[in-house]
Amino acid sequence: MADLTPTPDRPGLHVTKPDPTTPATATAICHCGATATATATGDNQVRALVEGYTANHGAAHNRTGR
Repeated sequence: MADLTPTPDRPGLHVTKPDPTTPATATAICHCGATATATATGDNQVRALVEGYTANHGAAHNRTGR
């Protein structure tokens, strides 16, 4: 399997949760450079990272006025 971890050359959001009892982990890097590297461990922290990334980075940059 390919390494899906975001890098400055391949920005994005990567979340893993191998099974229901294992805490989720996430890594995010935005193409704008505002989030140099954001990481989270634990379901609640990962949920917050995903919500923040979705609202402020990634596809949010494609909205009108940004």
